[in-house]
Amino acid sequence: MANRNLGNKLLKNQVVRFVFSAGVGFLMDVSAFYLFYHNLLTQKTYHIVYLTVRNYTLSFSISFFLGVLVNFLITRYFVFSESNLPPYKQFFRFVSVAFVGYFANLAVLKLFIQSFQMDPIIARPSAALSLFFLSFFVHKFFSFSLSLRHHASERSNAQSN
Repeated sequence: MANRNLGNKLLKNQVVRFVFSAGVGFLMDVSAFYLFYHNLLTQKTYHIVYLTVRNYTLSFSISFFLGVLVNFLITRYFVFSESNLPPYKQFFRFVSVAFVGYFANLAVLKLFIQSFQMDPIIARPSAALSLFFLSFFVHKFFSFSLSLRHHASERSNAQSN
């Protein structure tokens, strides 16, 4: 009985739900990165139009956007389902944040690989985890337009139960 109450409390906690959502997206991202980096994009560089792209950058780009898609779907329906924004606006905002996050992740990834000589398989999850908490607040207040006031009323409702 106590486990059920704890489980219900955890499921009501938005941060816990976000951690779950981000975790699933993260697993999709990191798994896809591993698959692309080690199995599908095995050349060191690729020539795309007029650019020469390293295999870890191309693997990261594909895996990141697969993770974003999975993360958006779970976040929309499981974490911030009370948002009144139309889904297309949520998606546009989510992808806009992800676009900025892409470059932040890429910069951290390159820093870890090129400056700290980390293996790309270790550097990828490290880069993603380093930006996790910032992502929660940006998505909460921007992507899904949930105010601090909404968060405070949600907390008082949870405490009264």
